[in-house]
Amino acid sequence: MAIFSFDATTVEAPNFEALPVGLYEVVITDSKLQETKSGNGTMLVLDLEVISGDYQGRKLWDRLNLVNPSSTAVEIARQTLASICRAVGVQQLTDTAVLHDKPLMASVALRRLPDGTTQNDIKRYQPRPDAAVAVATPQPVPVAPAARKVPWAK
Repeated sequence: MAIFSFDATTVEAPNFEALPVGLYEVVITDSKLQETKSGNGTMLVLDLEVISGDYQGRKLWDRLNLVNPSSTAVEIARQTLASICRAVGVQQLTDTAVLHDKPLMASVALRRLPDGTTQNDIKRYQPRPDAAVAVATPQPVPVAPAARKVPWAK
């Protein structure tokens, strides 16, 4: 038994209801490789946080089946990981920590579970709109005027 003082009226209860369908600006806050429940595969588990808008601070999760008996599940996971990498400007990945804290957009859908509740599913990732513009519009590089050779110069 533990005896201490706690006032539940001073703490807001967390909201665990699914987010509405939409496009959210998020960052990956954590990532880890984890064995699948069946024990015959490995998934990359991503913890995400919404960083703007009405749902700022809310959490989302994604699981990518990188090793799985289903080649379709592996291909979907690889495509999803590639879209995350492109969205945050990472071309080669050796440590998922480089994906952390880099803003990107996540398209969130709802999935109805057998018990009637709903759960969020992330359907795709893409760069933030301002990031896409910056990539599509390269900045001009200033060029110094060429030195002219004048006849009287030696």
